[in-house]
Amino acid sequence: MYQPEPQSMTFSTLISDIDKGIIKIPQFQRDFVWTINQSAKLIDSILKGYPIGTFILWESGEELRSIKNIGGAELPPTPLGSKAQYVLDGQQRMTSLYATLKGLLVQRETRKDNFAELYIDLEADEDDQLVVTDIEDRNPKEVISLRNLLEGDISVLIEYPKDYHSKLTDYKNRINTYRFSTILLRDATIDVATEVFTRLNVGGKSLTVFEIMVAKTYDASNNFDLSEKYDDLLTRLEQVEYETIPESTVLQVVSTILVKECTRQHILRLEKADFIDVWDKAVDAIERAIEYFRNYYRIPVSRLLPYNGLVVTFAYFFYQHKNKPTGYMRELLDDFFWRVSLSERYSSALETRLGQDIKRIDVILKGELPKYDLKLNVTKDLIINNGHFSVNRSFIKSILCLMAYHEPKSFSDNSVVRINNSFLKQANSKNYHHFFPKAYLQKQGEDMFYINHIVNITIVDGFLNKNIIRAKAPSEYMKDFVEQNSKLRETMKDHLIGDLNEFGVLEDDYETFFEKRAELIVEELNKWLITSKSNPVETI
Repeated sequence: MYQPEPQSMTFSTLISDIDKGIIKIPQFQRDFVWTINQSAKLIDSILKGYPIGTFILWESGEELRSIKNIGGAELPPTPLGSKAQYVLDGQQRMTSLYATLKGLLVQRETRKDNFAELYIDLEADEDDQLVVTDIEDRNPKEVISLRNLLEGDISVLIEYPKDYHSKLTDYKNRINTYRFSTILLRDATIDVATEVFTRLNVGGKSLTVFEIMVAKTYDASNNFDLSEKYDDLLTRLEQVEYETIPESTVLQVVSTILVKECTRQHILRLEKADFIDVWDKAVDAIERAIEYFRNYYRIPVSRLLPYNGLVVTFAYFFYQHKNKPTGYMRELLDDFFWRVSLSERYSSALETRLGQDIKRIDVILKGELPKYDLKLNVTKDLIINNGHFSVNRSFIKSILCLMAYHEPKSFSDNSVVRINNSFLKQANSKNYHHFFPKAYLQKQGEDMFYINHIVNITIVDGFLNKNIIRAKAPSEYMKDFVEQNSKLRETMKDHLIGDLNEFGVLEDDYETFFEKRAELIVEELNKWLITSKSNPVETI
């Protein structure tokens, strides 16, 4: 059991240890936000001998990603042979003391604060505020800056009237002899240190696993900074419109590769050396998984992906399997992808289910069909009853992926429809089009559930959706496209819509269209699934 060590240190020791690079602010600490007035009250409390709280420090030989600049001052690395002491609690107070003594100019988002502008009022009584920030219209010999008090030589102090000399000496001694209460957590693991930090900050925002792992895996000698590595990955993914893959997914990929599990506990227990060693291979696996989603499933952007968790299982597959899957193995992987997506498997208990599915991927890697514990019923009734259009549901995204696979073309000229991540944040996206427009169906008295339904959604370009079709009846706007697009029949197949007459489009028969398109969606989905006695797929 770790036993914290109560200690105390003087003002000069505290400042000296910061100057030497011994005391550090870890990356997971928040920005310095205290104002000059808050700093003034802190110094005032010290002058009056009031307690200002305890600094909690974690002494460790581990080199963490730390904020080297405290209050904007350039500070050296921790000296060789010394252990860094990372601030777990008291960062605002400590940075305030340091910025005040050094007279630092601290850059904020919207302003600069000059911490040299703290003064001791030599005319104030003990019960008054001794430290002030506003000295306009004051006699300059009635106030002294904190820096001059502590660092000024005899020539500075002797300039003040003799009546103040005893006060100047007294105030300087009070600050220099003040004992700052500290608790030292010596040689605890980073898991313990970050848990202590989180518990101390129960009123604030808890640390994320990523923030902890950024600190834990930092290694200057190997030029490894997880935060920078993740940013580099996102920069590359942005070029292929998969930049919405979150930090947590990347950590889960690394963890499943190393230990086949990815709970918070498993991630935090990963060895630093193992994490760094596998990073490049994990990133390569992620990029190959995304390439597979884009090129084979034809999912052009990350917002269409039913779950980010699919990146984890597919990256694990590509880490183990260096080539693209072919033949039966590809069919097994297809079956897995659509089962997970359509069953909404990762909507809860994600980490646990990823651990289970890594075992299924291991079975697929052997060229065998895994056993699934959830019966999948891909029927027309399933599509109809669960098809309310919501872009955040994996079931809906699955069907959108099916549509994207067929690479839908523009009704007007058969040109490719470009799908963009920025267009897919909400249900009224430029790319989502109600084939029977909402306004038209509402006038016909259709129920909103069936109006705003995935069966009624097609993927089109924004100009066509907003400027040409609008609220027109399908028979009206499709007749124009029949004249404009000589390949319209093929175009409609790309949208999973058959012959316009058979589908009731030219007669504005929404009931026929709805039934026919639901049947075609079911037919297309079942081309991806493997049916067996152990893994039944109901398709009635």
